Amino acid sequence: MKEIKKESTLFVFEDLKALPSEILNLIHKAIEARKNAYAPYSNFQVGAALLLDNGEIITGNNQENASYPSGLCAERTAIYYAGSQYPDAKVLQMAISATAKNNPTETPIPPCGACRQAMVEYEIKQETPIAIYFMGEKGAVAKSNSISNLLPFTFDKSVLF
Repeated sequence: MKEIKKESTLFVFEDLKALPSEILNLIHKAIEARKNAYAPYSNFQVGAALLLDNGEIITGNNQENASYPSGLCAERTAIYYAGSQYPDAKVLQMAISATAKNNPTETPIPPCGACRQAMVEYEIKQETPIAIYFMGEKGAVAKSNSISNLLPFTFDKSVLF
């Protein structure tokens, strides 16, 4: 037996004031998107904002449905929209803000596993990393230099052939 070990590295900013201005703008777009989330069942609102290499900023928020599996997370809403409307653009950075309506979060909330898988597909497709910043409603902001850093054992097309 051999051991395989993979590590992930995150950088944590203590609050929004510590962020570079371009990231702060992206975070504010994610926060605004979060406020418009449709989450009547979970009361957990998530907003995402993507900066594309053409300068466009795409936002998305979670959209729930009474049939829970039919909803869609903010991150996938945004990245799928970017892929359909700007198929040749690269995603440079992504910002996410998440909170529960009845229990505001102050710690960084990372994307779920399904979103990580969807986002890493775009990172692989564009052959460049996507920097991701994520936070709760307020407080610290975590940064990963790539989506694959958050999904170290990536499932990709190489296993399908």
